[in-house]
Amino acid sequence: MAEKDLLYNYSLHLADNSMILGQRCGEWCGHGPVLEQDIALTNIALDLIGEARSLYQLAAELKGGNANEDTVAFLRDVMAYKNVLLVEQPNYDWAYTIVRQFFYDVFHFYLHSELINSTEPRLSNIAAKSLKEVTYHLKWSSEWMIRLGDGTDISREKMQDAVNGLWEYTGELFMPSAIEQQAFEAGFAPDLNILKPLWQEKVEDILAESTLFIPENNYQQKGGKTGVHSEHMGYILADMQYLQRAYPGANW
Repeated sequence: MAEKDLLYNYSLHLADNSMILGQRCGEWCGHGPVLEQDIALTNIALDLIGEARSLYQLAAELKGGNANEDTVAFLRDVMAYKNVLLVEQPNYDWAYTIVRQFFYDVFHFYLHSELINSTEPRLSNIAAKSLKEVTYHLKWSSEWMIRLGDGTDISREKMQDAVNGLWEYTGELFMPSAIEQQAFEAGFAPDLNILKPLWQEKVEDILAESTLFIPENNYQQKGGKTGVHSEHMGYILADMQYLQRAYPGANW
């Protein structure tokens, strides 16, 4: 694959993760358990979508023609999205939202910590710009893991249920797709094998402090990186893409 095409596809993979998780977090706007956390999660959503926008702009530049950040973000079919399955899982409750966010935040933090060393300066710059925000995201979700896991009997039960339900989607974070492997070999993507033990150690430390445990069943789902998504993804895109598909070219 030509380097330009490789960078285009890798940028989409990164952007789709942030965009879809940003959409999920944005669903809490006006529905958070308390006003302060409603605002906090909405701001996290904006951070993620802002990062995705920078990556979609890069992808559109590489694609050329009439492509722009809106067409790249909103006018692809479901199988063209390369986000991991974890980020598209629903907001069943606040516990699921926190655990999903925490699992991804740990990965996101270590990913960007390595991505700033990318040989591709545009990716390095985006990672450097986002790292401060990603660091805050991890601090926020870690504190909520501890607060609820080591809280009441009910809050701990709900958090453990969320850990049990979402654990099977974490392995895909470290299963390199062909695009990720080629991007690593080209020098502009991190080695996921290096990130995995860092993620595992951080997750285990926070779970221990939260009085939560890792499920014994370690079966792992996969497919999102190659466009094979859960049933939830279509509903996300139906909401996300409605405006651009109903009113092509619409802008503020």
